[in-house]
Amino acid sequence: MNIRIGNGYDIHQLVSDRPLILGGVTIESALGLLGHSDADVLTHAIMDAMLGALALGDIGHYFPPSDPKWAGADSIELLKEVNQIITAQGWQIGNIDAMVVAEAPKLKPHIKLMRDRLAAALSIDVSQVSVKATTNEKLDAIGHKQAIATHAVVLLAPV
Repeated sequence: MNIRIGNGYDIHQLVSDRPLILGGVTIESALGLLGHSDADVLTHAIMDAMLGALALGDIGHYFPPSDPKWAGADSIELLKEVNQIITAQGWQIGNIDAMVVAEAPKLKPHIKLMRDRLAAALSIDVSQVSVKATTNEKLDAIGHKQAIATHAVVLLAPV
């Protein structure tokens, strides 16, 4: 069986005066994620996992933060570009499993919409996208509500 698996991780600092966007969904919050693009850690981790599965580097290679072109970029649009790279190589997503680590806000009410948005961007069935959320039990920067992180695994199969 010819399959590939990739692992992705991203973390961004929480700050005021920024929107909180996860999986392409804007979530009401007093704090948002700081970054060059929209800082969507969920989508960034998934993109890194997709690229990593094919040993194609990471999103910084394709969308460098030093390039003003990507300032404020919509990560869902970047995800679509990464998906085109993957499909051009002859691969398709088998499934995605992602874990968002955040002390606040509560993400459970938003997970279905995140899964829907990610699946639509990738032209796959929502059953192929798992998004889970957990806390860091008030430990470290995440537990002190200073950051949000995401771990993601993506399985690719030949088209």
